[in-house]
Formats: sequence, C-alpha cells, structure tokens
Amino acid sequence: MLFNSYLFILIFLPISLIGFYSFTYFSRQQIAIYWLILVSLVFYAFWNPTYLLLILISIIANFSIGNIIINPRHNKNKKLFLLLGILFNLSLIAYYKYANFIINNINSIYDFDINVSSIVLPLAISFFTFQQIAYLVDIYYKPAYNTSFSNYMLFIVFFPQLIAGPIVAHHAIIPQFQRNDFFLFSQKNIHWFVSFFIRFI
Repeated sequence: MLFNSYLFILIFLPISLIGFYSFTYFSRQQIAIYWLILVSLVFYAFWNPTYLLLILISIIANFSIGNIIINPRHNKNKKLFLLLGILFNLSLIAYYKYANFIINNINSIYDFDINVSSIVLPLAISFFTFQQIAYLVDIYYKPAYNTSFSNYMLFIVFFPQLIAGPIVAHHAIIPQFQRNDFFLFSQKNIHWFVSFFIRFI
C-alpha cells in the first residue's frame, strides 16, 4: 500500500485517524495504542501477509533479549545477550538477502543442483532489523530505560515510518507514546500534516 494510493488516502488513513481519536476521546489511551498497532500490522500485511509472522517473531525476540539485557541479574552476561541479539538480527537479513545468491553460486561452482524456492525479500526488513539492533545497543549502554511491550511494538511497526524510516532512537520516540498531548486532537497538527502530506505526494 503506497502513501499516495487512493486506498491509503481515502480508506486506510481516515479509518486509522477516526479509530485513534475515537478511543482517545473516551480516554481509552491504551486501547488507542493497540489500535495503532493493529492498523500498522494491517498496513504491513497488505503487501504480503506471510511475512507478518516474521516481524512479530522479530519483535518478540528482540523485546525479550532487551529485557534480559536490562535485568540487573544478568549484568555479567548482558554483553553475551547483546551479541546474540545482534547475531539473530543479522542472520535474518543474511538469510533473506543472500540465501538465493549463495545457493546459486554453490550450484554454479560445484555443479550441484540444489533446488530451493525463490526467497522474496520481506518489506522493510532492513529498517525494522537495524532499528531493533540500535535499540539493543542503546539499552546496553543505558540500562535504566525500560518500556512496555505495546509501546515497543508500536515503536517498531508504526506505519508512517515502517517502510520509509528513518531509523530513530527509542528514547526519542517511545516517551511520546506516554505523553498526554500525543492523544489530543490538534487542529494545528492536522493542518501541518495535510500541508506536508500534499507536498509529499
């Protein structure tokens, strides 16, 4: 789903905004967060629902590793878990980006006939992978910071930046999900968004 498509502009975006501000109007901030997560996952799955499981596994794994790193009981081994987390993330990218290339070269060099189905590169895998590596590195050096799973998940899948980036520090974004003004309808912000969006498309 492209940002300048009629589907996004006329259907997806209005539904996302109406749902979000409907929940915030009735002071259901946490449900509003869940709503943003849901529409962001729908946005991601629209390209290929198969890879929805991949991004969910990546999020759960990185959040779990992050919690181990910031847990004082694991201070002696937190560097090990950081390295394991980075290795896990890089392995995902290596598989989807280079598996076909490696197998084709092995077949060519050794005259093998290894048949594998073509591996399609998942949408935004580089973005959400390096975003989570940056998160693990940040909390390794600043272990006092912690967050809920829902805020972390929204930080990764938030649809306005999921496919376009940029990669940002978690401490610059996640606290915004906890501020009261994040949930308030603002005509000034809407006017700014509309003018920016028109220039963008």
